[in-house]
Parts: sequence; C-alpha cells; structure tokens
Amino acid sequence: MGKGPNENTFGFSNIYHKKIFSVMSSIYPDQQALEATEEILNLIRNYGYDKSMEESFLSEKDVLLITYGDSLKRDNEKPLKTLYDFYIKDLKDAFSFIHILPFFPYSSDDGFSVIDYKKVNPELGDWPDIEHFNSHCKLMFDFVLNHISSKSRWFKRYLNQENGFADLAIEVDPNEDVSMVFRPRALPLLTPFKKKDGSEVYVWTTFSSDQIDLNYKSIDVLIRMMDVLLFYVKKGASMIRLDAIAYLWKEIGTSCIHLKQAHLFVKLMRIITEAVKKECIILTETNVPHKDNILYFGNGNDEAHMIYNFTLPPVVLYTFLTENTDILNKWAQTLVTPSEKTTFLNFTASHDGIGVLPLKEFISESEFNNLIEHIKRNGGYVSYKTDKDKKIPYELNISYVDAIRSENDTPEKLAKKFVASQSISVVLPGVPALYIHSILGSRNFYKGVKLTGKPRSINREKLNMDKVACELSDKNSFRSRIFYPLKEILDTRRKHSAFHPNAEFEILWVHPGVFAIKRFNKKQTIYAFTNVSEKQVDFDLPSNTDKENFICILGQNNINRSKLSLMPYEVCWFSKVY
Repeated sequence: MGKGPNENTFGFSNIYHKKIFSVMSSIYPDQQALEATEEILNLIRNYGYDKSMEESFLSEKDVLLITYGDSLKRDNEKPLKTLYDFYIKDLKDAFSFIHILPFFPYSSDDGFSVIDYKKVNPELGDWPDIEHFNSHCKLMFDFVLNHISSKSRWFKRYLNQENGFADLAIEVDPNEDVSMVFRPRALPLLTPFKKKDGSEVYVWTTFSSDQIDLNYKSIDVLIRMMDVLLFYVKKGASMIRLDAIAYLWKEIGTSCIHLKQAHLFVKLMRIITEAVKKECIILTETNVPHKDNILYFGNGNDEAHMIYNFTLPPVVLYTFLTENTDILNKWAQTLVTPSEKTTFLNFTASHDGIGVLPLKEFISESEFNNLIEHIKRNGGYVSYKTDKDKKIPYELNISYVDAIRSENDTPEKLAKKFVASQSISVVLPGVPALYIHSILGSRNFYKGVKLTGKPRSINREKLNMDKVACELSDKNSFRSRIFYPLKEILDTRRKHSAFHPNAEFEILWVHPGVFAIKRFNKKQTIYAFTNVSEKQVDFDLPSNTDKENFICILGQNNINRSKLSLMPYEVCWFSKVY
C-alpha cells in the first residue's frame, strides 16, 4: 500500500481526525472520544492509504456468489482449492463477487463463533488460498463484530482477568430486568462463567452461550475490532459484511436493537475503510422489517453502501405459492435508495433460513400460519424468537427449492419454477446474490440436521465436487436443469447496462400471474417478464409501452406488438438500445 497519512500528509490526517472525532464524541465522553480517535488514526497510518485506488461503485456486471469455504469438497484437497477450481471452470462468467462465509477458526454456528479473526481455518486452507481469488473476482469478508467465541484467546484472557481485557464482555446482574431486550433467539440472554479468582459472572450472549457479545463501551474492544476491520481491507476485501450490526450497542431499559450507537458505528466503519481503500463497500446484515432495514443507508452518503433486501425472500416465496404478484408489485415499487452510492443486495436464499418477519406486515395471520404449515409439510423447520415470553416464528429452515415446491410438482416443473423465482432477484434494482446451493439446486439435507441437531443445517450440506460435476454433465439431471438456465440468466444480465444497480425502474401491472418490470437508462430499455404461475398466461402489454425495435435477449424470440404469451414459469426479457 501507499504511504500513509503522517506529517507530510497533514491535511489528509486532519480531515479524518475531524470525521472520526465527530462520530466518537457522539458515542463516548470527550476524553475517551479523543483517545479513540488518535488510536484509530494510528491504525490508519499503520495500514496505509492506497492512493492508486479510485473511488468506484457497482455496475450491472456485479453478481455475488454466497458460499462456505467447504460447501464443495474433494478427497485429498483443501476445500478453498476445490472452490477456486470450480469458480474458474464454471462460474467466473456469472459471478464477479464471492462471499466466502466466515473462513476463520470457529467453535460453533458454522463459522459465526470466531476463535481468531486474523487466521484462516486450516481445514479450509490459508491466506494465499483466499487471496488467490482476487486475481479473478472481488471478495466479501464477514466482519463478525457483535460477538466472539467463548473458546477464543481473547475471552480466555478476560476470564483470566488480564490487563486490557477486563471489559471485553458485558457483565449483567442476573436479577436485572432485561425484559425489554429484543430476542432473535428463544434462548437465555445471559450466560454464567467463572473467572480466575473464582467469581461467577453473567455475560451478555445474544445468539448462543458460545457467542460472547463484545463490549463496545470499552475503547480497548473498539480499537481491537477496528484493527481487524482494516486487516480485512488489507487482505483484499472489496466488501465488508457487518454481521448482526443492529445488536452492537446495549443499553438496559431499551430493546438493544437499532440504537443510535449502532448507526454511528456503521458511519465510523465507512469513514475508516474509505481512509485506506476508497472502493471498499460496507454492507449491513439486519434481518428486520423493511422500514427498519433501510435506515442503515443513513442519508445516502454516511452509512451503508448496501443493505440486504431481507423482505425479498419471503415475498417471492409467497408470490409463487399463491401465483399472485400483487404484494410483490406493491412492495417492489418502494425499492428506492437515498443516493446513487447506495443499493440493495437482492437474494432469496442464503446460509441462513428464510426470515419471515418482513412478510407479516403484508398478509393476514391466517395466511401467515398457512405458510408456516406449508413449510412443515415440505420437510422444513421453523425457528422462533421470544417476544414478551411468547414464541413467534422468525425463520424458516428449508432449502429454497423445497420451500417453493408444491405437492404435485414434477422435477422438471419444480426446476422451471425455481429458476423463475431466482430471476426476480436478478431484474430488481440492486445487485443479485445467489447461494451456492441455489445455483446447484440442492434439496433439504436432513442428515445434516440429524448430525448437528440444528435446523439451519438443512441448507448447509457439504457437497462432493466430483459427484456434483457428474450430475452437471447430465443435461437431464435436476442440478443441470437449474444450473445452466441460471448461468444463462446471470450472464445475460451482466451484458446489459439497463440492469445497473441504480438504473431506473418501473413496476408494470400486466397480469396477477406475471411479475413485470421495466429497467432503463439513457442507453437502453429492458422489459423483463416472469410467469409465477403453473398456467400459460396471455396478457396485453401496457398501452404506453414502446414496442418498436425490441429484440429478445432471454427466452422466446418474438414479441407481438400488443400481446405477450408466457408458458408456465417462463422468463422473458426484451431490450431496446438507443
């Protein structure tokens, strides 16, 4: 990296001092804020400012693959090597970004209980294996900043009462009233541990007894974690995913979610990353209703560049199960962002389940319960959160293929339906992201749930690469019926500027069984149609649709100037270039 800000770059240093102190003084008392600001500036100086990096943003060429480092395995080969070879051979034309889920040493939660933030899990490979990807694509790293493993060296030093680690965890009197705290898990909020001197303490554990929430009221914790953040940028991260950021700051007597300090920390991390690498994108992971989610954009220039579109997965699922686009259309019309430097990450499936809380505001209680029963019939599980001692469905644990399956679906019909569902995330404003088990058409992995006892394992199977390759070589296999059509859709998207994340859009109401969207800029207009039903649909094109000189870029190769007919689950895109 280039030379960092020092006495020869005083102007640079002074600018960032003001920015950082402004945020710090809104969180900490003045003296602590000043101390924290100086420590952060020292970190920036140590990591250096890369002057060669020009500020950039995302484009229509950006599509993201979500995968574990060992989602694909081969005998006698490190999984990161297996993943890299598969990406180079079969995926590089479809995906510009790879999100390798936490690849650090861990003790639970498939990587999200981190033992050491700066090491690569040796079972996966090492840092050169991670950095190898950067020659061909951009990387997203997980910054698991809310909590750390109880097996970590840091937490052991806290229990040993070592200097600098006394305030690592959040200690709470077990008699304290914490009933107002929002609970994303139906588990105890506090977990007892014994310190070296024999004293018992109860520490805050939002997600599990193995995941110790970090105490950001401690400047020591703040500086250690900002050092981790800059380490990731130096190691080649072009996007940083802020895991569970909404829970970062705790104040007893509040819900401890979405507090103003959490938003201030997003601002801080945007300032810090921009100080060393202008092109690094901040992505917030906040699985909450849409109105709360979009608040993490801030004013459009000061918080997240990108947020997960958490409402999309349950709404698309509901759309295909009801074969009606009304709710999807109404909601999609609201997908505007506050600036050209903000956008959505559009996905339907990930390593986690399908969060259903965002759907509750659109449908009745009986419709919601019917969806829950459908998931159970299809072999899925339902995870719950606690709200005032009442358990509420929070997440559906099931592969998206099986979630969308109807009782009489044949494999061929199910594959077409699933591909159609994924196409919607590709045409909406934002950047599409596909989970590796989606593009490979994976089904419910019951053996994994039996082995781990955890419902989320149903969608986290470790696949044998040689077996997958054999299935993909058979054009009639279920995996092939999904893999190659999705690759074609993604490859087509990346060639057309009207799919730029911030290109304009208009939702077209053409038929209850059809999702229709117009994407356009000064160079191109694209009409994208998806039949969400099992029936052929015939409909009139909108009267104001410019129908002249359009060519088909995906799907059927002709268009009637006033009508369109779509076969069951057909996806069709038309384009006009100016």
